[in-house]
Amino acid sequence: MIRMDNVALGYTKTPVLKDLNLHIEKGEFVGIIGLSGAGKSTLLSSLIGNISILGGRYQVGEYDLRVISKKKLTRLRSRIGFIFQGYNLVNRLNVLHNIMSGMLSRMPLHRAMIKWYGKEELRKGYEYMQTVGLEQYALQRSDALSGGQRQRVAIARALAQEPDLLLADEPVAALDPISAEQVMEILRTINNQYGVTVVSNLHHLDFAKEYCSRILGIAEGTVVFDGSADELITSDLDRIYGTTTHDNKSIDRKEIDIQSLSDADELILRQKKHKDQLYIEPAAV
Repeated sequence: MIRMDNVALGYTKTPVLKDLNLHIEKGEFVGIIGLSGAGKSTLLSSLIGNISILGGRYQVGEYDLRVISKKKLTRLRSRIGFIFQGYNLVNRLNVLHNIMSGMLSRMPLHRAMIKWYGKEELRKGYEYMQTVGLEQYALQRSDALSGGQRQRVAIARALAQEPDLLLADEPVAALDPISAEQVMEILRTINNQYGVTVVSNLHHLDFAKEYCSRILGIAEGTVVFDGSADELITSDLDRIYGTTTHDNKSIDRKEIDIQSLSDADELILRQKKHKDQLYIEPAAV
């Protein structure tokens, strides 16, 4: 479904990511981890053709992104659902209309303009509301919902596109722990029940390990780890997050919230044994 051979990505002529060699099969649930600024969002955005491809072969489905036309890129994007950290809902619309808007690209123009939905379309819309557990809020304005509920609306809207690929950019970063778990469970349900390939950037390492069938670790401008959660060992985490391990002792990094590392260039994560917690110390100037 996705194939990258020696791909380099960037916003100018200078690569942000390079030497990318990835092959993602249909039906996988892939989590991308790494420090802030490592290039996670760059990799995710490149899948919808928003990043310059500076080298290599880059294939998404049957499309070669290096030479894709605008018309074919539009067609590809219609098959890709994108979930944003900021939800991107129309606040004045209710839950049902926000979800149904995911179908507009497949509807005749005259019906799309007046939001005229058929019986089968409404049935599917209700099914997607059930999938995210919001059917009782169908007529509620979206700006009256909690953050977790709004993110679930955004997921249902993306599902209404009937995508082959679902991309999620830090979908739980702004949510409380309970809402975050609900969102991750829904993404897993969509992956299992609908067979949709899911690729998500995640700040929370424990979520990546629990929910993703495959993890990509980004550091040093490239992918430095590619495997399952069971294959992710301490030395891999040291390289991904710039940590060090003393006396060959392994640490449980489940409690590390990478979101707290807001500026990776100005922080060094050092392992300190202080009340069994990890200590974050500013880098020396």
